[in-house]
Amino acid sequence: MQNEVWRWPTVQQVSGLSRTTAWRLEKDGKFPCRRQLSANAVGWLKTEVEAWILSRTQAQSQGTARGG
Repeated sequence: MQNEVWRWPTVQQVSGLSRTTAWRLEKDGKFPCRRQLSANAVGWLKTEVEAWILSRTQAQSQGTARGG
């Protein structure tokens, strides 16, 4: 199975994050790491970004269920 690589405009669109926020979260280990595609291009694995979004959705649902 081949994994799709998303460039920044797609990651931004699906995550809703600014470039700076994504960088900070990535640096703290809270967002998927970028992959170097070439000397001047990076991308993120689609499956990792989608898993991050799902984890955020689940965490938010659990927080709401607990009243927080």
